Amino acid sequence: MKITLLTHFKEFEKRSNTGRLVVDVLGDAAEQVRWDRMNPPARLLEEIEAGGVALVYPGAVDDNEGDLSDITQFIIIDGTWHEARKIHQRSPYLQKVRRICLKTGEKSQYNLRKNQKEACLCTAECAIEILRLAGKSAEAELLHEQFLAFIRPPGTMRGAVQGHVIPDRPVFSRL
Repeated sequence: MKITLLTHFKEFEKRSNTGRLVVDVLGDAAEQVRWDRMNPPARLLEEIEAGGVALVYPGAVDDNEGDLSDITQFIIIDGTWHEARKIHQRSPYLQKVRRICLKTGEKSQYNLRKNQKEACLCTAECAIEILRLAGKSAEAELLHEQFLAFIRPPGTMRGAVQGHVIPDRPVFSRL
């Protein structure tokens, strides 16, 4: 099984991008492919044409949603939700791919960017769910552990350096 991250060009420079984390943890089982509207990735087009590929994308899903046994490759659009929507709309080849929607019932833990859609998962969380659905529990747990280390703990202020403790303010009393 392979996970292909179709990545918006802006994401390669963002420290908050979890796509790199997926590739680092999964190695050869994952790849990051740069999306280009005018020049679609030739190898990805060939893989789509060969079959066994599914696009992980919210919305209406195709038939046989629960049976993923014939899928050998999952495509995740790697970018902000605004970027992902544009990539999906501007890539006719993605319109032909079987589409699945992940239903976890859990809220995203991703907290590195503002204005996240509450019901949607980040790239790494999608990969974790795909691995779980495919029965690859060890890989899913390893990626989940690395993901939790990657994001900052809940309640940490935006911009705070990960791993640094914010010291208590000294309390001054009036005399």
